[in-house]
Amino acid sequence: MTSQITTSPAPLSPYLVLGAAIVLPASGHVVLGVPVRGLQFLLFMVVLAWVTAKIAPPDASFIGRHAGGVLIYALSILDAYKIARIRYAKWVHNGGQRSNSAAGGASADI
Repeated sequence: MTSQITTSPAPLSPYLVLGAAIVLPASGHVVLGVPVRGLQFLLFMVVLAWVTAKIAPPDASFIGRHAGGVLIYALSILDAYKIARIRYAKWVHNGGQRSNSAAGGASADI
């Protein structure tokens, strides 16, 4: 009897996800397959940018007036990268694309 190890396809590169998250808010989560999480970040980004714009002094810069949205944007970038990095590390730890004999070290023939 032989055991077969099925390897899952390689996840997206964490750097590709990071680039997508930087270019367009919530797109990093969409390419990871968790669009609802990206939508939640987008919603809070808009809400906190609006709240900060209402309470900021009129002479504040654009970033200062929308600091709440910028904060959530930065957190969403970090979150998307973290999820991608963890998925990639799990894939590498589980063997990645190694063959059956290299993954187990011994044959399961009895």
